[in-house]
Amino acid sequence: MIQKVAIYLSVFALAFLILFISVLRTAAVKYDFASRTSQNTSNISADNAIDYQLPYAGKILPDSSLWPLKALRDKIWLAVTTNPSRKAELKLLFADKRLVSSKMLFDKGKPEIAFSVLTKAEKYLEEANIQAGVNEKNGSDTIDFITRLANASLKHYQVMEGLLEGAPEDAKPKIIEAQSYAKKVYEETRNKLNEKGVSPPENPYKW
Repeated sequence: MIQKVAIYLSVFALAFLILFISVLRTAAVKYDFASRTSQNTSNISADNAIDYQLPYAGKILPDSSLWPLKALRDKIWLAVTTNPSRKAELKLLFADKRLVSSKMLFDKGKPEIAFSVLTKAEKYLEEANIQAGVNEKNGSDTIDFITRLANASLKHYQVMEGLLEGAPEDAKPKIIEAQSYAKKVYEETRNKLNEKGVSPPENPYKW
């Protein structure tokens, strides 16, 4: 029993250390995505109509034995973040990073892990949208974030369009299902911006 407790405490301490280092590296949650764009995302699409850059996924991918610690770090990071605006930013960041990771795993020929990560990416995107709605109801100015979220949702959809081209046939219906998250987020953010008299990002797709 004591040995199990010691193991759990060690894992928690390591996860907290990773979290602490991450927080120090990102003192503000306003990320300059353009400066840290992964080279692995540069060939996602030649279409530059969507004004949104994806972040670097990091060295530890979901197929690594260290991934559970990284995922735990993210959960702890969210739990200790009390600022609602920063919480929304974090959820969007986690969505973007998992999207990039998923793309890299598809490229490595690991579709099962890749799809699992893709699903989590789109759920984080949805959570970021929900958080933005809560923040707006509480009186926060969310126009800039909603605009960015609209662009992000279009980029997510675009990346998944690229994944469909090389994905196994049995994975394609699931990817199309995952696209529905991005589509819904775009439609909701577009409507919010229209209600505020702000022009939403142009949708290059026919929906």
